[in-house]
Amino acid sequence: MKPLTKPLFATALVALRIPIVLLLIGLAGCATPERIPEPATPLPAPVEIPETTWLQVDSDIGTAALAAASPARHFARVRMERWRQLVASRIEADFIPWFSGYWTQQWLSARVAWYKLSASEEKEAVVTRLATYLQVEFRDRVLAPVAGEINPDVVRTEATQYYVQSLRTELQPIPLLYDIPPWQFDQHLKAIPAIELAPPAAHNASLYQLVHAGKPDSLPAYAALLEQGRQAAIEAGAGLSTTRISPVARRVSEKLLERLAISGGASAISALVGGIAGSVISLGAASVGIMLHESAREATEVLLRENLAAGVEDIWHSLMEDPVSSVTGGIDYLSDQIEKCCPRTFGQPVDLPGMLEEVPLADDPVPQPAEENTEDDEPHDFKTVD
Repeated sequence: MKPLTKPLFATALVALRIPIVLLLIGLAGCATPERIPEPATPLPAPVEIPETTWLQVDSDIGTAALAAASPARHFARVRMERWRQLVASRIEADFIPWFSGYWTQQWLSARVAWYKLSASEEKEAVVTRLATYLQVEFRDRVLAPVAGEINPDVVRTEATQYYVQSLRTELQPIPLLYDIPPWQFDQHLKAIPAIELAPPAAHNASLYQLVHAGKPDSLPAYAALLEQGRQAAIEAGAGLSTTRISPVARRVSEKLLERLAISGGASAISALVGGIAGSVISLGAASVGIMLHESAREATEVLLRENLAAGVEDIWHSLMEDPVSSVTGGIDYLSDQIEKCCPRTFGQPVDLPGMLEEVPLADDPVPQPAEENTEDDEPHDFKTVD
């Protein structure tokens, strides 16, 4: 048993030393003084830049803001032209055939009858409910499928990002043209407000923050600008909203009610007779109705197509031309904001040593009235032909 004593003792001794060593290391760490952060590297002394040079720099910045807007707007227009083509295609391939179909018309007749019977509503209320139903169908059959390929909200985001990238490229050569140190040019950009949507203060951003952000949408001010455009589009009834198509739906609903008031007699008779006789009347009326419907279908589709074209044109104007709700609203805001802070000049400013002395002009001779040609009013080179 004695030979085992020394190994056990050694093991116990090592086990006791480990906590002591760890304790000493911990005390040494606590005794180490806190590391003082290194002071920020001071900026070099600014280079003396004449005021006239800064005026020209601001003019170039304004010109850069204008130049960057052109390709970004072109990008948005190309995308939205494709959106308009897809909408027109969906209208022709889906909505018009669905609406002008015989059984759809019968289903709409049933809905109108239900609207009237359920609440004894007046004509205006029935038109409103039917128009709402048609608006939802237009959104589900046309606008939503097209948005799956080209979404105006996505175009708004992409076009604004395109503008920021183009602006960054346009600004890069400016400090080199005037031998301005890059850091001094950056300080100048920090003083130019690119986005002013405060409060809160985070919704403001300088031109430096805008063009130096790795991802512009990481800036709260930039995100607020895009959200403002989206909300304006929703309020204006553009995009997937059904508001802009509402006047079209109302006109179509009114026409439909007028026609149903004339053609609804057969269904009422079949309902009164009931049984087999009522079914025969209903089937006969359906077959006759289909023939009559097909004969008038082309005229119905032409009218519907004209109304829908006007509605789509209204949506297009809201998405492309309206200064607030358009997909280029962010581009317009940034470009106008920068140009306002950096007005463009159309020539180098010239320092005049003093006021120019006014030089009096000699009196001009009074023009004498021309002698009248009483012999002939025709010009000398004019020859009459006998």
